[in-house]
Amino acid sequence: MKVLFFSLFIVITDQLSKFFIKGGTIPLLNIHVSGMSYGESINIIGDFFKLTFVENPGIAFGIDVDGVSKLLLSLFTLLASIGVFYYLWKSKEQKLIIRLALAFILGGAIGNLIDRTFYGLFYGYAPLFYGKVVDFFNMDFFDFTIFGKTYDRFPIFNIADSSVTIGVALLLIFHRTPSGETKETEIEKSEDKLLDNNEINSEVNGKTNDSETTNSSLSEDNKNNVENYKREEIQN
Repeated sequence: MKVLFFSLFIVITDQLSKFFIKGGTIPLLNIHVSGMSYGESINIIGDFFKLTFVENPGIAFGIDVDGVSKLLLSLFTLLASIGVFYYLWKSKEQKLIIRLALAFILGGAIGNLIDRTFYGLFYGYAPLFYGKVVDFFNMDFFDFTIFGKTYDRFPIFNIADSSVTIGVALLLIFHRTPSGETKETEIEKSEDKLLDNNEINSEVNGKTNDSETTNSSLSEDNKNNVENYKREEIQN
């Protein structure tokens, strides 16, 4: 449950950063931020890291999609977010690191979902579910190719993207733990079986010893009876 507050923190941080990058007006709070011009860049660490304001109408890495696919993507993200939220609300036995990873993913998913769902209406350029995601982190890495497209810089991203990436990485690293727990459980079951077998063997051995003791007692009685019979014959 507490990790949901972490998801909320991610959403708030993500939305505030986007608001200050894109700019806008909130009349109820009498707040106006001019923001950056589209395509404008501000160097933070030379050319390696800078803030560049762009908007992504599609999905990750600037891949564009048609209107229907975009609507389906938004609805799927909404349903997935509800599912993760419900799981985190109810889950208590799962390890903290796994719940934290899901909280990262949930916060990031909701952050970008807000852009796609409401930004078109808020800024007056598109209907519900057809907004664009605000991106601004611009970093220079090695050239790479993905989905048939070559990039000389890493695709511009935002806090929500980073949150989802961190969450997925944590799941990949730490989700192996349950298999370890399964192995430990199997070992414990094997040990229990061995203990049960030892107890059964002990009972069988105990019964065998009792039987041998009984047979020995019967043999002694028979010997005594034979000797008594011989004595009676001699006396007669």
